[in-house]
Amino acid sequence: MNNCCNILNTALLERQKICGTRECIHCFPKVLTSNYFLEKLGIIVCREGAFTFIVNGKRHSVEKGQTVFLSSGKTFCVESWTENLSVAMVFYDTGELREILGDTIIFMRIYSLLAPDHCEIINTAEENDLCHFIFLAARYTICRESEDSAQEKNSHFPICSIYDERERISLLLSLTYRVCSLYSRRQESLEKTLGRKMEIFSKLIELVEKNYSTERGVAFYADKLCLSPKYLTTIVKSVCGYTVQEVVFMAIIRRCIFLMRNTNKTIQQISDEMHFPNISAFGTFFKKQIGLSPRQFKTR
Repeated sequence: MNNCCNILNTALLERQKICGTRECIHCFPKVLTSNYFLEKLGIIVCREGAFTFIVNGKRHSVEKGQTVFLSSGKTFCVESWTENLSVAMVFYDTGELREILGDTIIFMRIYSLLAPDHCEIINTAEENDLCHFIFLAARYTICRESEDSAQEKNSHFPICSIYDERERISLLLSLTYRVCSLYSRRQESLEKTLGRKMEIFSKLIELVEKNYSTERGVAFYADKLCLSPKYLTTIVKSVCGYTVQEVVFMAIIRRCIFLMRNTNKTIQQISDEMHFPNISAFGTFFKKQIGLSPRQFKTR
C-alpha cells in the first residue's frame, strides 16, 4: 500500500470521523479487504479500472465512471480489483451535520432503504466534482501525536484552530448537499416512474422514523396508511426490495448502533429503550441482523 492508502487504513481502524483519500489511490486499504462494519456514509468514485465488493453477503461490480454510495449499518468487503485501478473514497459521520442539514438529511435516510442490495452504484456524471470534495475534506484531520506526525503536518492540513474546524465542517456539508441533490433528483425520477407507490413508501418511512422503537408489526403501519398489510407489503417490496418489517428492523439497528457508539448506555438500557421484553430477546435480534452479539459489537 502507498502512503495515502496507509493513512486511510489507519483512519478506518481508528474509526475517525472522516476517513478519506487525499488523492486517487490504486489499491484498497487492508482493513476493507475483510469484513468491515460501516458506521458511516461511504462514497467510492471509480476513475479507472474496476473492482468487486461484497455488502451484506451480496457481490457487486463497479467500473470506470461509476460511483458507489454506501449507507451505514453494512458489512463491506472488497473482493478484487484490476491493476489499473484508480479510486477516490471517503467515509464520514453525518451526525455533526444533522442540525445544519435539518430535513434534507431525509433524502439519505430514504435512499439508505431504497437500494435492495444495500448500496447504490450509479454514473452520476459528477464524478470529477465528487472527487474534488473528497480530496479537500480528507485533508482535514484531527491533530494527534504519532510516529509520523511531523511528516503528516507537512503533507496535509491538521485542524489547529476554530477556523480550520469550521472549514472542515463546511466541506463535509458541501459534499453532503451534493449527495442529497443527487438523491433528490433520483427521487423525482422514481416518483415519475412509481407514482403513488413512491408516495406511500415515503409516508411509511416517516411513520417508521417516529414509531420503530415501539411498533414493529405490519398491521400498525398498514392501519395508519389505510391499507391492508398485504397490499402495503407488496408496494414496499416493489419500491425497495424489503418487507415492511425489514424496514423497521433496519431503523432499530441503526438506533442501537448509534447508542452503542455514542453513549454510555448499557446493553440492558438499550434493550429497554427499544422495548424488547428482555435482554436475551434483544441479543438474539441483534445477532441475527448484524452477525455479532451486542456485547461483541460494543467491545470490538
